[in-house]
Amino acid sequence: MAFSFLHLLCLYLIVQLFCVAAARNGLGSSLTASDNTLSWQSPSGEFAFGFRRVGDQDLFLLAIWYDKIPEKTLVWYANGDNPAPKGSKVELTKDGEFKLTGPREEEIWPQPVIRGVAYAAMLDSGNFVLANQNSAPLWQSFEDQRDTILPTQVLEIGDKLTARQTASNYSKGKFQLQFKQSGTLELYTLALPTDYPYPPYFRSETSDAADEFNSGLRLAFNESGQISVVLRNGNKVSFSNRTVTPSRDYYYRATLDWDGLFTQYAHPKSPKNGSWEPWLIMWSIPGNICFSSSAGDLGGGPCGYNSLCRLDPNTRPICECLPGFSATDQNYKMWGCKQDRMQSCHQLGDSKPQDVYVMQELANTFGPTSANYEVLQPFSEYECSRSCLDDCNCVVAVIFQGGCLKKKLPLSNVRQDWSLVGKALIKLPKSGAFEQPQSNTGNKDQKTLVLVGALLLGSSVFLNFLFVAAIALLLFCTYHKSHRVTPSTSSIMEANLRAFTYKELEDATDGFREELGRGAFGTVYKGVVSSLSSTNYVAIKKLDKVEQQGEKEFKTEASAIAKTHHKNLVRLLGLCDEGANKLLVYEYMSNGTLASFLFGISRPDWNKRIQIAVGIARGLMYLHDECSTQIIHCDIKPPNILLDDSFTARISDFGLAKLLLTDQTLTHTVIRGTRGYVAPEWFRNTPVTAKVDVYSYGVMLLEIICCRRSLEIERENEEQVILTDWVYDCYKQRRLNELIEDDEEARNDMKRVERLVMVAIWCIQEDPSLRPPMKKVTQMLEGVVDVSVPPSPSHFSSIC
Repeated sequence: MAFSFLHLLCLYLIVQLFCVAAARNGLGSSLTASDNTLSWQSPSGEFAFGFRRVGDQDLFLLAIWYDKIPEKTLVWYANGDNPAPKGSKVELTKDGEFKLTGPREEEIWPQPVIRGVAYAAMLDSGNFVLANQNSAPLWQSFEDQRDTILPTQVLEIGDKLTARQTASNYSKGKFQLQFKQSGTLELYTLALPTDYPYPPYFRSETSDAADEFNSGLRLAFNESGQISVVLRNGNKVSFSNRTVTPSRDYYYRATLDWDGLFTQYAHPKSPKNGSWEPWLIMWSIPGNICFSSSAGDLGGGPCGYNSLCRLDPNTRPICECLPGFSATDQNYKMWGCKQDRMQSCHQLGDSKPQDVYVMQELANTFGPTSANYEVLQPFSEYECSRSCLDDCNCVVAVIFQGGCLKKKLPLSNVRQDWSLVGKALIKLPKSGAFEQPQSNTGNKDQKTLVLVGALLLGSSVFLNFLFVAAIALLLFCTYHKSHRVTPSTSSIMEANLRAFTYKELEDATDGFREELGRGAFGTVYKGVVSSLSSTNYVAIKKLDKVEQQGEKEFKTEASAIAKTHHKNLVRLLGLCDEGANKLLVYEYMSNGTLASFLFGISRPDWNKRIQIAVGIARGLMYLHDECSTQIIHCDIKPPNILLDDSFTARISDFGLAKLLLTDQTLTHTVIRGTRGYVAPEWFRNTPVTAKVDVYSYGVMLLEIICCRRSLEIERENEEQVILTDWVYDCYKQRRLNELIEDDEEARNDMKRVERLVMVAIWCIQEDPSLRPPMKKVTQMLEGVVDVSVPPSPSHFSSIC
């Protein structure tokens, strides 16, 4: 009875909710799929229901999304496997039918059509409800779960979330979450298209066989952002204690992401310091998806068969094909990989295995011990490698804990963990081992010509002379045609750059559609270029100013970056130089800028910040001291520092670089750089040296320490507005703890905090001669040399 009463109470509350917090859409209402389509909004305008474009074609999802934030994040979608073409319509007919139909009135969703509807309502909770004339719900999106749940939404026993295929493909993916009858929340992979569930890679500890009242009843998500499993006895098991305050100022969602992690996110409801922050990851499960699978050989693991799973610094899985394999589907790399060249025993013939195959080492790489490996123990590394080499069915040998394990195809749940000692040896065909000799058309044609000439040689001296001359002329033209290189192409080849046409880059960016950022000289777009890098993603900088200054900057940047090779610099991959169209193609950095990393909602990891600071210093030291042509960057700031997939700092944007010949040390130029980071000598019409970068680095180092911008006008405490001034005051008055506020990691490392602050103060000295070169800065950061007490840098920051 109590259980029935609870459901009646919930129904009553829903009915009341319709009356006070619903924007009703009555019979005859409709929406049409187009780029400028209207939507049905909740009373507060926080959520909207309608059509959202998916992909680069005229296809649309019927969806619900956050409507007050720039990202318009989807929280529910109806037709992920069957996007609706442009012109499709969702309507609540005058007969009370709710349906989605195509341009030719074909039914797309739902099946069957919902009938008896009196009105539709988009609620402020994010729930879209279809109700009858008595306001009783006939259907609601909260009970038609996709990949996301919202506050006030619950998952009852049997309810499921299903991941999408990729971040931009809303078709059904391979991961599923379900609240099981046993009271546990489980994550597992599916065998598509059969939907067969493999053993779970995560299971919550909320089941008690001895006492069913100590087992889970439902998954609850409250309005303060807390997610927990509610037990039958009323107790709760929470997934995370991490919160953001005040909680009412944030939106929350929990999503089964396309990479298999169940993740809770928070997003501020309003801009911070005039700009919107991205979604903050509160927590995700499992902690290590690469090592969480208990499926052994089943399902191939989170990355699929014949692939390698490793974690990025945010514990998100990165899937890569093993050497000798390529992705089964380039658009969905978590489906696994296939062998590039199948190996079999008959291929050897009379050859010895070591003449045909080679064993390639993968450090700290392992397979699951429960999988079907042949165990050989004890074996030395040489014996293990040779055993796999001689076994025509063996594909990989794993050396772990003094033992040797061999495995044939398929390879499942292969993962990399640098905390474990061991390695995997992959057997690969040697280059050209099984290739048939390829014909050389050019040589064959030349041989044919020579043969014809020889046959005619005896007929006539005159004819022989003509044929020999013709053959010589033909060979000469053929040779020069095949070896002709224009000066621009030659220089590009020498710089190891790829030359692109404007059309190629226009296609690669889908018409310059996705903008990554804007700089003083151009806009950067995200693109996809085949056969260029392992990920194929690139960042394409399209220069806006292509007249005198733009022309000069283009040539300066291209020639400078092409000659740099350092782990802390962004690499230039190619360029386009077609008249006014001048573009540069760079590596794509998946983790964005240092600015977004530092100035987000939460304070980043202290040790990671130190590694980034040291990496930037090393990159600048290379530019200043180790390049054949010295490079002064002139605009060092967090937006120009990018982070790759392992959060290694990469210095970018050499568009403002001033090149110096090896015998030059000074240069006069116009003021360059960004307010707050500009060295004082720019304003004095005095020679500028590499010390301007040292000054900018010092300012940025203080931002890394304090996780705040160098200039914050809106601060209530005036002494804190200019970071450089405030830091020196805190240093002089022994108040360094104020700089790091509640950063517990930094508080436990105050000696290093003090050393970094002292280094930064040396860097921001008003007198350039007092600033240390970047080589010494790097040594001080790394503790190689001592840091002496810095003098006052002088209060010059206010004029910047």
